[in-house]
Amino acid sequence: MVDFLAENNLCGQAILRIVSRGNAIIAELLRLSEFIPAVFRLKDKSDQQKYGDIICDFSYFKGPEYYESKLEAKPELQDLDEEFRENNIEILTRFYLAFESVHKYVVDLKRYLDDLNEGVYIQQTLETVLLNEDGKQLLCEALYLYGVMLLVIDQKMEGEVRERMLVSYYRYSAARSSADSNLDDICKLLRSTGYSSHPGAKRPPNYPESYFQRVPISPTFISMVIGRLRSDDIYNQVSAYPLPEHRSTALATQAAMLCVCLYFTPSILHTQQAKMREIVDKYFPDNWVISIYMGITVNLVEAWEPYKAAKTALNYTLDTANIKEQAGRYSASVESLRPQVQQLLKEGFLREEIVLDNIPKLLNCLRDCNVAIRWLMLHTAESAYDPNNKRLRQIKDQVINDSKYNPKILFQLLLDTAQFEFILKEMFKQMLAEKQLKWESYKKEGSERMMELAEVFSGVKPLTRVEKNENLQAWFREISKQIESLNYEDSTAAGRKTVQLIQALVEVQEFHQLESNLQVCQFLADTRKFLHQMIRTINIKEEVLITMQIVGDLSYAWQIIDSFTSIMQESIRANPFMVTKLRATFLKLASALDLPLLRINQVNSPDLLSVSQFYSGELVAYVRKVLQIIPESMFTSLAKIIKLQIHDIMEVPTRLDKDKLKDYAQLSARYEVAKLTHAISVFTEGILMMKTTLVGIIKVDPKQLLEDGIRKELVKRVAYALHKGLIFNPKAKPSELMPKLKEMQECNSFLRTKIQDWQSVYQSTHIPIPKYPSVDESATFIGRLCREILRITDPKTTCYIDQLNTWYDMRTHQEVTNNRLFSEIQDTLGTFGLNGLDRLLCFMIVKELQNFLTVLQKNILKDKAVVDIFKALLSAVNPVKGIVANASKVYVNAVTKTQKIWPPYLEAIMKVGQMQILRQQIANELNYSCKFDSKHLAAALDNLNKSLLSDIEAHYQDPSLPYPKEDNTLLYEITAYLEAAGIQNPLNKIYITTKRLPYFPIVNFLFLIAQLPKLQNNKSQGMTCRKAADPVDWAPLVLGLLTLLKQFHSRYTEQFLALIGQFIRSIMEQCTSQKIPDMPSDVVGALMFLEDYVRYTKLPRKVAEAHVPSFVFDEFRTVL
Repeated sequence: MVDFLAENNLCGQAILRIVSRGNAIIAELLRLSEFIPAVFRLKDKSDQQKYGDIICDFSYFKGPEYYESKLEAKPELQDLDEEFRENNIEILTRFYLAFESVHKYVVDLKRYLDDLNEGVYIQQTLETVLLNEDGKQLLCEALYLYGVMLLVIDQKMEGEVRERMLVSYYRYSAARSSADSNLDDICKLLRSTGYSSHPGAKRPPNYPESYFQRVPISPTFISMVIGRLRSDDIYNQVSAYPLPEHRSTALATQAAMLCVCLYFTPSILHTQQAKMREIVDKYFPDNWVISIYMGITVNLVEAWEPYKAAKTALNYTLDTANIKEQAGRYSASVESLRPQVQQLLKEGFLREEIVLDNIPKLLNCLRDCNVAIRWLMLHTAESAYDPNNKRLRQIKDQVINDSKYNPKILFQLLLDTAQFEFILKEMFKQMLAEKQLKWESYKKEGSERMMELAEVFSGVKPLTRVEKNENLQAWFREISKQIESLNYEDSTAAGRKTVQLIQALVEVQEFHQLESNLQVCQFLADTRKFLHQMIRTINIKEEVLITMQIVGDLSYAWQIIDSFTSIMQESIRANPFMVTKLRATFLKLASALDLPLLRINQVNSPDLLSVSQFYSGELVAYVRKVLQIIPESMFTSLAKIIKLQIHDIMEVPTRLDKDKLKDYAQLSARYEVAKLTHAISVFTEGILMMKTTLVGIIKVDPKQLLEDGIRKELVKRVAYALHKGLIFNPKAKPSELMPKLKEMQECNSFLRTKIQDWQSVYQSTHIPIPKYPSVDESATFIGRLCREILRITDPKTTCYIDQLNTWYDMRTHQEVTNNRLFSEIQDTLGTFGLNGLDRLLCFMIVKELQNFLTVLQKNILKDKAVVDIFKALLSAVNPVKGIVANASKVYVNAVTKTQKIWPPYLEAIMKVGQMQILRQQIANELNYSCKFDSKHLAAALDNLNKSLLSDIEAHYQDPSLPYPKEDNTLLYEITAYLEAAGIQNPLNKIYITTKRLPYFPIVNFLFLIAQLPKLQNNKSQGMTCRKAADPVDWAPLVLGLLTLLKQFHSRYTEQFLALIGQFIRSIMEQCTSQKIPDMPSDVVGALMFLEDYVRYTKLPRKVAEAHVPSFVFDEFRTVL
């Protein structure tokens, strides 16, 4: 019959593919459980208020129209819904595909069983597959893995969260409209069960059996699988554990499978006492905490509580006397095994001959150690006992007391066992690799010794007092031939023959009185030794390694091991060289990967890499977590050294009096520094001793581990210092900003499509930037710093004097801050900090402009009365080249009628202007420091920028000339450098994309002339505010308007400037005709605006002179 797993056996390959996919699905579910967006849990009040209307559970399906109409009624909810969709659709799709694959798995399994029943696979039925060893394993695994999937989903993803995610996916994706979508079935399978993994949560009735029966599976199949699991040793594990008391450990994998599969037929658990008694007697006579898959533990006391038959059967195991006996047995076992293993680990004890002579003893020692460690780790694990369950607490306390449980001793035994196992495996691998070579060399040596002896007895070879003896000569030659004829391939026959040859050599020495000749005796003894070595070498079999692999399984501790982290870290802190032993423990833990990867590997599935990477990544992350104690300890020592050097150790002056030498020596402080420095070097040495290790499929380089660990600790400490150092009191007078800067990533909140941690190029799993709970609306210290700067330079309370680069308080006229602030930030946070602040201001400007345009479109341009005023004014000022008759009345009338719409307009414009001033100051500081600290970089960037701009200009004049293509990242990359070096003008930047807006130039013109009466011209300070009660700051006003106009087509700016020019000409014409000698202040303000506009935009003056005669520009300064 064809091998069941052969590639041409369709029946075997089909079920193998299903099981392989099952393991991959569980890995994906475990991976995704770490990435559930927190918002779907709706735990915070803020989340509930914000997203409560757009995140629904399955109640949505009762009336989707009601929910959707609720959304459509509120435009802000629609915006939020759209933003939420953009942010979450990618991760929701990933979750949905995982959920869909669970449903597809069970559907495929059912189809396979139907195919078996209908005879699709020739000569194969359910019964014949279950008779085949591989078939039996795969069918049992197929059902078991489906059960594990359901349990993992319920444990790792709460029912309500699943429902909310599925509803959101249903609403946001196109899947609901496609005919082949099985969303309904998936929702039925994964609807909330009411189960909660939180300790103390009540178990729902009929859980998990009702959950397992949502997709009905053939009862015959379930019954036959359970029958096999009950009666057979399907993985032939008992051969690796010959002792009867190790039987429950040998069958542990099968026991876990049986526990999961029993939920598919709860009648056995409820009523069939005989079967349950048989199951408990075979699998759980001495244990009640099991690991069902990759360290997910289940306590049967709790799991079987609702089932009468199961509970009754388990009571025998949970009898106080039995618990005491088991705990006492393992306690004694640990006490006797510890010295035994430590003796074996002594340097030079495990030599090749000792190993070869004592294989069974060494394996027995390994078995005893692993069985004891397994029982104690599982039965004392915190996670296996619900602290709110009185009975469980009592059992746990009894186990701990009766076994005299000490986690440190158990951990020490685990370390020693892992090290012993590692050394033994490495020795065996080497011996297996050299087996044939060694065997052949022993054979050759033995054969040659016999030939030499034959020659001795020929009388030819001179050896003292040996008479010629042809019989012995012929006999030794024959023995030599016999040794030569031994065949390595036929090890059984060769072994038997070797024993006979040893016997013959003993006899020849006795019967022929050869003892009297020492040389002959020596030759015979050597040959016997070589023959003995041949027997030992032929006994080196791969089965020993396989047994060690089975016995050394640590997959049950995949999660429990975390409870030993603090002990590991303490032992490393006490002795950094402990890392070498830990390496063996991590490698032992890596053997857990064999379980999920075996089937995936057998079927050559492409999932192999992703599943290996997931579990290996989890393990490497744990290794990093344990070893992080080394960088932490190093930084603690460094902090002490810094404290000593700054506060305790005095600086030795260049000239020193002899009698003061002792005072400056400070031997104790210097000794302390030397001791701490040495401790740091010992820590680094400890981690580097770990050697490059392959953990699963990930190579762990200790140098890289150390570097990453140091960087992680550094990031943590710097982030903490910045987080704590940059918290401001908004009521403090004066501001705390400058003092706090002397002592010592925020843009996401402005993005519509948020960047999650796992998408960010700056966030790393190995060296994460820590997140602290926010103390105000800012997410990080950069946000707090930015908001504090905006608060103290607020245009409503301060006046910015451009010539002095200084902000003054409007009421007290005291200086608030100046451009030195940015030098302080540069000194405190460096170029990256200042650049980050600049980037954050960019995002704030974008948000402000977007909000502003929304207000303009929804409030101003939708108001019919206001639009009519704009229309009337437009007809009054046409043509723009002319002069408006009765100008002051026309303009004042329009301004008075629109007075109420300007306050929010002014606030938005001044905010943008204020941020633009800050960006200019930052650019100046960055550019100054770049030229100062790195003049070559500054010059190179400046030249490259100019040459690129000239190339682009040339291309637009002659399109045949070269221009960077769309896929060329040069312009994008050079921008980042230019911004960091301050080679940019924030005023020229396009922040948002805009559409055509009606009346846009007239709106802005009217806004400007409405503000001019609030301002006055001061000869020394320029335009300043008339009344502090009605604050307007000139520079933010000009720069804000300029920035706003820059976002639109240049013709809007031309029309705007033309309207201002017409205003100046018309008012001056009216003054001249009315013979008013002084120039009106509004005209002065408008002229100042044009002058500043030209200055800030660096445009030629003729841009303004196109609308206002040049003599007016020349004269108005002299008139002032």
